[in-house]
Amino acid sequence: MFSDYKFPVIACFFLFFAMISYWISLAFPKIKFLFFGSQLLVLLSNFLFTLTLFIRWKNENYFPLSNLYESLIFLSWAISSIHLFLEIQTKSRLIGALSTPLLFFLSGFSSLTLPTEMQKALPLVPSLQSNWLMMHVTMMMISYATLILGSLLSLLYLMFLFFKKKKTEKLIGDPSNSLILETKKEEENLSKLALLQTVDIWSYRIIGLGFPFLTIGIISGAVWANEAWGAYWSWDPKETWALITWLIFAIYLHSRLLKGWQGEKAALLGSGGFFVIWICYLGVNFLGKGLHSYGWVF
Repeated sequence: MFSDYKFPVIACFFLFFAMISYWISLAFPKIKFLFFGSQLLVLLSNFLFTLTLFIRWKNENYFPLSNLYESLIFLSWAISSIHLFLEIQTKSRLIGALSTPLLFFLSGFSSLTLPTEMQKALPLVPSLQSNWLMMHVTMMMISYATLILGSLLSLLYLMFLFFKKKKTEKLIGDPSNSLILETKKEEENLSKLALLQTVDIWSYRIIGLGFPFLTIGIISGAVWANEAWGAYWSWDPKETWALITWLIFAIYLHSRLLKGWQGEKAALLGSGGFFVIWICYLGVNFLGKGLHSYGWVF
């Protein structure tokens, strides 16, 4: 059978150069080929992730989402796919500058750090031999990928806001800069406010897209759990943190839709969701055992 292990390694190197290229293109936006080169490297990486999943699916005769290695590859594929779609829509280098470090870490962790034994495809245990495997895990992983990118944009919003406030305080603190401050406000408010609003809007849209996937994933998981273990909900650590994740983003969307929250308040909620997702996805697998313990490595 054709080995698929080398493709994520190659993708990891592509993503490293894409990350560097994105950062340089932010500093020198007029150099167009850097941006296009970065996109091409991410596209090639996405193709390699797709090829890895396809080969493993074909060789093992089940959808490759049964262990931590496969889920990391799928998450890398999902994030890179959403990243490319958003970049086409926004024409912004910021998406790539944010997502490529994350993709580089995920691909490096899965292909270069995880023990070889954890990368191997093994026969499915009885509880995973179900049609719900593809439905539940795919929905959850797509929701993770989407919500991670949306909450990353919330973090970016807070960073922009922080540096904007610092710069303003510095100008105010120097009386000789009073005239400069007035002109700076006129020049910067239009561009920076527009940038902040764009980041805020896209964060909201992406989180709004990921939330239904998370909801479907949790519901399908409950149905599958009842089929496999005879109970819809068992307060397994993974289930508990999935519920916490759902509540965080439900509060975020509720606050925006009904309370009219925008900007800093919404970004604080969205940023909190970023850390909760990682606890839900990786933290509970590394720090405790349960029904979803396929990722345990310690």
